[in-house]
Amino acid sequence: MIFMPAANATNRFSDRVENYVRYRPGYPPEALRVLKDDCGLELEDEIADVASGTGIWTRMLLENGNRVIGVEPNAEMRQAGERLLAAFPRFTSVAGTAEATTLDDGSVDFVTAAQAAHWFKREQARREFIRILRPGGWLVLLWNERLTDATAFLRDYEQLLLRFGTDYQEVRHERTTAVVNEFFDPAPFQERVYRMRQEFDYAGLEGRLLSSSYAPGPEHPRHAEMLEELRQVFAANKVEGRVAVEYNTRVYFGRLK
Repeated sequence: MIFMPAANATNRFSDRVENYVRYRPGYPPEALRVLKDDCGLELEDEIADVASGTGIWTRMLLENGNRVIGVEPNAEMRQAGERLLAAFPRFTSVAGTAEATTLDDGSVDFVTAAQAAHWFKREQARREFIRILRPGGWLVLLWNERLTDATAFLRDYEQLLLRFGTDYQEVRHERTTAVVNEFFDPAPFQERVYRMRQEFDYAGLEGRLLSSSYAPGPEHPRHAEMLEELRQVFAANKVEGRVAVEYNTRVYFGRLK
């Protein structure tokens, strides 16, 4: 398992915020139902959403009516989340990390982390989660796992990432089992898996690619070459002007010991 230096992990999305907001996938409603049906989430429960980013998952928790504290170390992502979630009076934004949230001892009923826990320093973050959770509190970790071999388009797209991604193979998080075990062990946990998809025209597909931290940006010497190949991949696979990115949404949940 390769770990990303904390400063790099925090800052690597800074120049991708707008594409992240527009083109990153959300989460299926079944993911929220896991918290309600399996973990007993109630309206009075308070949630710390760690590495909340621009608030994609945070919004679903707020729309459920819960008080949510978004903990986000990246200033640009945090400011975008504050702007996009300004209409929710039960939202609080703090500058903190998974390893040092700034929250009080025993102050929340749930800790969630969506599309983020693979960046954390697991041992330190686990201790921090135990500290801020109330007795009987839950940890919920979520990932949208992009399918890489389900269709011809997804196979071509994966090859493009392998060819042009600056550190794609090092930071990809599709194999989450080791990460999850490190957070929960020795406590038991459960997993739920749901299918989800996004459909894109070419502009949307380009935005989705450029929202990824490993995609070469405009200043990179291979940026133009990558986009030319992306146009070819899109042209070869489009159906009625669109392609589909498919995911397994994986939700892991349990109580920490």
